[in-house]
Amino acid sequence: MSSNGTVELAYGEVGLDITYDPDVTTVVQPVHHPAAADQRAAIVEALRSPVAGLPLRKSVHPGQTVAISACDGTRPQPRHLMIPAILDELSGIVRLEDITVIVATGTHRGNSEEELRRMFGDDVVNSVRIINHDARDSSALQWMGTFGDGVPVWLNRTWVDADIRITTGFVEPHFFAGFSGGPKLVAPGLAALETVLVLHDARRIGDPHATWGVTHGNPVHDDIRVIAEATGVTFSLDVVLNRDQQVVAAFGGQLGSMHRAATAAARQLAMRAVDAPFDVVVTTNSGYPLDQNLYQAVKGMSAAHQVTRPGGTIICAAECRDGFPDHGSYREVLASAVSPQALLQEIQSRTTTVPDQWQVQIQARVQASSRVIMHTSYLSRDDLATAHLEATEDVTETLARALAEAGTGARACILPEGPQTIPYLAGGTR
Repeated sequence: MSSNGTVELAYGEVGLDITYDPDVTTVVQPVHHPAAADQRAAIVEALRSPVAGLPLRKSVHPGQTVAISACDGTRPQPRHLMIPAILDELSGIVRLEDITVIVATGTHRGNSEEELRRMFGDDVVNSVRIINHDARDSSALQWMGTFGDGVPVWLNRTWVDADIRITTGFVEPHFFAGFSGGPKLVAPGLAALETVLVLHDARRIGDPHATWGVTHGNPVHDDIRVIAEATGVTFSLDVVLNRDQQVVAAFGGQLGSMHRAATAAARQLAMRAVDAPFDVVVTTNSGYPLDQNLYQAVKGMSAAHQVTRPGGTIICAAECRDGFPDHGSYREVLASAVSPQALLQEIQSRTTTVPDQWQVQIQARVQASSRVIMHTSYLSRDDLATAHLEATEDVTETLARALAEAGTGARACILPEGPQTIPYLAGGTR
């Protein structure tokens, strides 16, 4: 047997080193791409030479109002680069007082001023209006109509009322919407809770095409695209990031064409085929800020689930400094059934969707077919037990024990960057 290998898991802000047996373990990491030589210049070039449509400066006129949609604090979007670049392009055409940046929280909590300053930088916070979208505030929402497959759509009123609407985001594989970025910065990002509940209902989430890397033919993403296109986006800007959360490439222009180009680049960067499923898979949720809570860590579990054999073990390391979190109904729904199997059956039998059900549904689907063990720094064993999860303080030891329990010939996989790289079975079946 060869000597043990060592790998650093993306965990919180400091990482977590573990050891493993390289004879029986496959480590799946993102193909490393260096950052663009000048990240800010790459973003500016995307604004000036779009994939399709007019450059940003030619898309706006004096006197117009502008709304810019940006990711919330749970996402590693380089807002501190993207928003200033847009403001510079608008300079001399649109007044700063006519620009509003809207944090596309979806159903997440709003970000505090301290968080906004970390996200955008003091210069942006001090120069333009920034607001948090609130999916539950009916007074801040505008009825738009019914779109796609029967989706009732209310959107943020400030967004709807703006003359110019600009989405900004980053593109990576998404566990049920296919890819992030693009139209997701409209819905669910700026949509009402009622809209999100339909977009993320049990039927859509349960569809086999509602998964990593699939957009067209994915019932979730199909409706998201329809909503964004029907309600109007003037210009879109997305970036693709490397494992260090640096800009590798930037794409701008007409929403649909831009997002297709960005997803093609992200697919090459972040998806990798494997030959067969594994008995044990170690995963993360890509470290801070993505592993702030258990709710987000479901993405890491889902990435591992793609290549875990039925009955296998998933070990997920996520710091969870924000707990479950405590806001929302996620914890309550998790604890509402005696087992993941019972919870999945209950969700699938419902005629209506409740908040956070989509995340719970995917988690229950993973746990119904796999043993899931968590390593966190902020949730106790009792906390995790309410979510039908086991706990470990030592990932290395737990990995070795799970392999031994799986028997002769057992194989393991490690996803040190979690869903930054999405493994999939080359044959297309689990």
